[in-house]
Amino acid sequence: MQDLKDLVIEAHGGLNRWQQFEQVSADLIQGGVLWPLKGQALTLEKTNVTVGLKSEWASHAPFGAENRRSHFTPDRVSLESEDGTVLEELLDPRKSFSDHTLQTPWSDLQLAYFAGCAMWTYFNVPFLLAWPGVETEELEPWPTESGKWRRLAVSFPADIATHSTVQTLYFDSEGLLKRHDYDVEIAGNTPGAHIVDGYIEVSGIKFPTKRRIYARQPDATFNTEPLVVSIDLSNIQLS
Repeated sequence: MQDLKDLVIEAHGGLNRWQQFEQVSADLIQGGVLWPLKGQALTLEKTNVTVGLKSEWASHAPFGAENRRSHFTPDRVSLESEDGTVLEELLDPRKSFSDHTLQTPWSDLQLAYFAGCAMWTYFNVPFLLAWPGVETEELEPWPTESGKWRRLAVSFPADIATHSTVQTLYFDSEGLLKRHDYDVEIAGNTPGAHIVDGYIEVSGIKFPTKRRIYARQPDATFNTEPLVVSIDLSNIQLS
């Protein structure tokens, strides 16, 4: 049986092709109960996101107001005007989530950190499996109505800002990502099951365009209500 990590990277377009690009951008529409729960119902409801592929950074524009954009890196998050003037910034932003629960509201800068961290992870998976320090282990297959999905436990090094240190990826028989499980450490380790669908091909790389996130149960099952987060992507561009 082919090594799962190699299989899924090839299924999504291959590492050689991926490494030809510096960044990816997309228009996105977001919904779900998370955003109003965090006091941020409309800030990123409809926006554009750009993320780096060679290093960890992301930007949403507009960020709430039309003339604001965000800039996220693991060590710093900021809000800027259109000309690049820094309006607000937060250093070592992950520390600001200390003692947060799922119900704790987020400031604009905390939202920018979470959204940047999340979208960077989503766009770079599964190619992150080839990053230095990222470790993988294949788990027992997961039964579904469409057949068994192969699973990969992924451990991230401390220098990558993402949802949780250990995450689980599920792949169909073709090697395409179908589900992504993690615990949101900055929101009280809330467990999530992230379902992906609607694949398209852009410049030789396959991307899902529909993402739905639900509350994961201890046995790894989930209910489709409530819908925690919805993300619909369009106009995906690699450059």
